[in-house]
Amino acid sequence: MRGTDYQQADMYSYLSPEMRVRPDHPLRAIRAMSDKALSQMSARFDEMYAKTGRPSIPPEKLLRAQLIQMLYTVRSERLLMEEIDYSVLFRWFVGMNLNEPVWDVTVFTKNRGRLLEGDVAREFLSEVLNQAREKNLTSDEHFTVDGTLLEACASLKSFQRKDQQQNPPDDPGNPSVDFHGEKRTNETHQSATDPDAMLAGKGNGKEAKLSYNANRLTENRNGLVVNAEVFQANGTAERDAALVMLEQLAGENRVTVGADKGYDTRGLVAECRHLKVTPHGHEYRAAWG
Repeated sequence: MRGTDYQQADMYSYLSPEMRVRPDHPLRAIRAMSDKALSQMSARFDEMYAKTGRPSIPPEKLLRAQLIQMLYTVRSERLLMEEIDYSVLFRWFVGMNLNEPVWDVTVFTKNRGRLLEGDVAREFLSEVLNQAREKNLTSDEHFTVDGTLLEACASLKSFQRKDQQQNPPDDPGNPSVDFHGEKRTNETHQSATDPDAMLAGKGNGKEAKLSYNANRLTENRNGLVVNAEVFQANGTAERDAALVMLEQLAGENRVTVGADKGYDTRGLVAECRHLKVTPHGHEYRAAWG
């Protein structure tokens, strides 16, 4: 028998978001770990917020929303708010009821910025890492370091000469800029909206974009990220960030680190020797001499 295509929406729902997410969904394990980490940070949150005034977005929900954005590669916070609004799964993970209104994107961005300025994201990663260590999931001897370009939220139109006065744009919202025949480098040009971003490409012949250099240190037992750094994309950022992260591992016991050929320099290998870190792999044969 053919069912009827009813168009009238139901006014009530008797199922909570908790009941709608299947028991074996991968996000359940992630939610449990994040909740435990956030509970350990409660005292830190109390120090960051005033005792009186209008309530802000709970920092726990802010961090869970940011985690959803990274796990599902949501390209913008505006789109993130839209997807949380209509996704039962996302609402459950963040901790919102079905009838709870989603936040305005500008309010979300302002509150999220406060957390990042307080270095809360790094502490959140540390709390999750502590859980992995308690379960003996991480190696304390063998590591891998790698870096990649992180595209900045700045348009190439904002990459302008440092030594000349710019004329007022014909359209402030989307100005027309003629770069034909102009050589642009980081020495002569700078972004007007994000001065720290630098022009960089992933290789010869690849398109150059305003970018940062994102770096991570991974332990080799289960491939868990144990440290991360973001540097300017200045050409040596990967090696500089590697030494910063490896220095935090320095101790009495020698550790090993693997990396690609971009790290194969005598200076890096010498610093690794000083830190009791042994680079391994065929990439380092020339540097070890």
